[in-house]
Amino acid sequence: MAEADPSIFAAMKAVPEREVRDEAALDALLKDVREPFLVRGLVKDWPLVQAGLVSNSAARAYLVERARPVQFAISLGPPAQGGRMFYDDDMAMNFRSGAGKLADIFAGFDKHEGQPDAPTAYLGSIDIKTHFDGVAEENPPPLGDRRPRHSIWIGNATRIAAHSDFPDNLACCAVGKRRFTLFPPDQFENLYLGPIDNTPAGRPVSMVDFHAPDFERFPRFADALSQAQRADMEPGDALFIPSMWWHHVEGLADFNILVNYWWRDVPSHANDPQVALNHAILALRDLPQRDREIWRDLFDHYVFDSKPENHDHIPAGKRGVLDPLDATTASRLRSFLLRMLNS
Repeated sequence: MAEADPSIFAAMKAVPEREVRDEAALDALLKDVREPFLVRGLVKDWPLVQAGLVSNSAARAYLVERARPVQFAISLGPPAQGGRMFYDDDMAMNFRSGAGKLADIFAGFDKHEGQPDAPTAYLGSIDIKTHFDGVAEENPPPLGDRRPRHSIWIGNATRIAAHSDFPDNLACCAVGKRRFTLFPPDQFENLYLGPIDNTPAGRPVSMVDFHAPDFERFPRFADALSQAQRADMEPGDALFIPSMWWHHVEGLADFNILVNYWWRDVPSHANDPQVALNHAILALRDLPQRDREIWRDLFDHYVFDSKPENHDHIPAGKRGVLDPLDATTASRLRSFLLRMLNS
């Protein structure tokens, strides 16, 4: 993998480390803190972590023994791209996608491990509960009564462009080494985001190559770096990434496994805000400036600055979607939107 300019990362402040005695202490942190923090050794006793400390092959064997007979999606890139899963010069993806049984995929890792010209191989966001038997139960999330989505990320040396996620995220380094570079949510303009409808993995990503930033093309990236935090993770470490924090992710070893947990402290019937942004681009962005200003005021009234007095002149229980949403009214609103979009 291409070497980064070490001065860029050395100048960053480290993500704060926190001591966590038990799940109750972690739960209290997760409720009170809205900035990233790192917990060393939080999941060091996981069987997957222990297998990886024996060898990469032992970690792969642990997963193969528990893999279901289903197809695993994999992304493959040539050695020349240095592990960077990104765009090519035509803004198409610089990797190809495939699928296969996990044992066959891992045979490729065995074949190429340790070779400097190994192709990039990356299994991203694999749902643990649908692809494995027992892995979720044997390596439990230390998240109390939260019901997160369990995902596993497997690859050799890779670089994933900076992006953000809507749910909160606990990322656990199980095998190998990881480096996260994080930025507060308000740094999106300084990260020079790419398209929102043509992305490597569903979320817009920074167009800046962190290993060789072009400050002439991306001058505000220097401002983003002044706000950056770095977390270098060893097996067993866990990193909390709050919702909408931007993160650039690197797998630094020949073989790396990350397990992460996403959860949302919002009702299950709530939609992804990215859907609303996409619709706003379709419906509002190209209106005349005068009309956009009117709609901005309406959005503030109904969404961003919504207050009870904005609609308490309507009888309670008769306010439709202006009343608090529940699963039933959210489903009705979703059906209404689908009809409107298809009309």
